Amino acid sequence: MATSLLRVCPPGELLRPLAVPERLLLGPGPSNVPRRIRAAGAAQLLGHMHPEVLQVMDEIKAGIQYAFQTRNRLSLALSGSGHCAMEAALLNLLERGDTVLVAINGIWGQRAAEIARRLGANVCELLKPPGEYFTPQDIEQGLVQHKPLVLFITHGESSTGVLQPLEGLGELCHRHGCLLLVDAVASLGGAPIFMDQQEIDVLYSGSQKVLNAPPGTAPISFSERAREKLLRRKTKPPSYYLDMSCLANYWGCDGEPRRYHHTAPINSFFSLREGLALLAERVSGTGLSALWCSLLALCWGHRGRGTGTSFSVPQKARLPTITTVRVPEGYSWKDITAFLMDKHGVEIAGGLGPTAGKVGTALPCCCAHGCWAQLPAFPDPPWLSHCPEPRIASQPHTITAN
Repeated sequence: MATSLLRVCPPGELLRPLAVPERLLLGPGPSNVPRRIRAAGAAQLLGHMHPEVLQVMDEIKAGIQYAFQTRNRLSLALSGSGHCAMEAALLNLLERGDTVLVAINGIWGQRAAEIARRLGANVCELLKPPGEYFTPQDIEQGLVQHKPLVLFITHGESSTGVLQPLEGLGELCHRHGCLLLVDAVASLGGAPIFMDQQEIDVLYSGSQKVLNAPPGTAPISFSERAREKLLRRKTKPPSYYLDMSCLANYWGCDGEPRRYHHTAPINSFFSLREGLALLAERVSGTGLSALWCSLLALCWGHRGRGTGTSFSVPQKARLPTITTVRVPEGYSWKDITAFLMDKHGVEIAGGLGPTAGKVGTALPCCCAHGCWAQLPAFPDPPWLSHCPEPRIASQPHTITAN
């Protein structure tokens, strides 16, 4: 009887084996996942309150504190992507009517402003053209003019390939009674950042960039100053799932017995744990500074060499984890990225938001052979001959490769 009621047949596509092609991911993210991290994600599933899982969560907290260079007790990983962390930071810090100053020089500032508006905040924008960064003078002018409770700024703007200097911004914000919120999704592990020393109040990142884990978990940390702001809220955060007071308990950050909050992505936590472990092991004996220096050397010394392209961001402002290059006039970035994917299984990407169709973005593999030596289409300028000469663009396009 029950079978006779079925009106939808089993989908034929699900009766075939899953086919996942081999790819070399050199786009702005996700990045290639090492075998060890893949194995962790395929480990035996455990319950979300099992002591072994809680131990892994404690190890993740320690790894986040190391990667962020902080001793903040409210440090944890969200069950969601970097976008989830952006939203969690804003909805926990802001209440309806609060003023937030958003520094916008690419897509991530635009996204933060949109989220803050949906929360009912008074959003003030500090604008720079894509490819430029903010000076302390720019920031102070905005703080004096708008008197915000929170300043949002992007450390690594992946849509443009710009690295935002952070020195002095925390002290500047605190002098004006403002909290500093920093997006480090594209920069964590690849560019120097010191949460405590730079007086950053909220810092977040994602698992799928330099940490080389699958997307779906997002490290985040709140300073004591930011935590006190959460405790002074007049209203509860509009999201139960992202309420930091609940998450702090689940992650063992409040000193209270842990209570169930949500069913976490356990195996994604295993993968994130291994990504943080690899970061710690990679720099063991030399320190994060040695890793950062090697990435800067790669960024400045190897990228783009012999590709027939030019950088779209000056060296002093260049994000080590993202290379943005300008395609020679007359060529379409879409044709180039399609050629690399179709012929070589290599992913690079075009720009996002204000740089869509103008810039391409890609994530580095953290080693000199990670991109150029593995990219058979790039070592020789004649690679362009593989792409048709389409309509001439009104302005040069750029692509990015790590």
